[in-house]
Amino acid sequence: MTTGKDLYQIEEGFWLKGKEHFLDNVDEQCLLAFPQMGEMHGVHSRAEVAATATSVNRWRDLAMKDRQVLEIDDFAIISYRAEVTRADGEPYAALVSSGYVRRTDGWKLAFHQHSPL
Repeated sequence: MTTGKDLYQIEEGFWLKGKEHFLDNVDEQCLLAFPQMGEMHGVHSRAEVAATATSVNRWRDLAMKDRQVLEIDDFAIISYRAEVTRADGEPYAALVSSGYVRRTDGWKLAFHQHSPL
């Protein structure tokens, strides 16, 4: 698999899978940059980020469009347009960027950002 395919497969899991996926794929610390301030903005531990994967905020019907990948040595950034349905049935669209660092046990999420459309 290419780096881009690997990263998009991991990224999809953050939308559609649970806490274990987060614990397996988030780096020790991760910078979250969301438009809402407070708990979703700033540097958080892996456990804090994984705690956001609750049944009340899960998604479905994910489409990732306009995919881009930039890989520089052991760091990669992906960017895409996400179109997804919230658990309550409401549609959500955003431009999303995620930064990954390559560790000995694979790629780990170190940065994640949403810009709702």
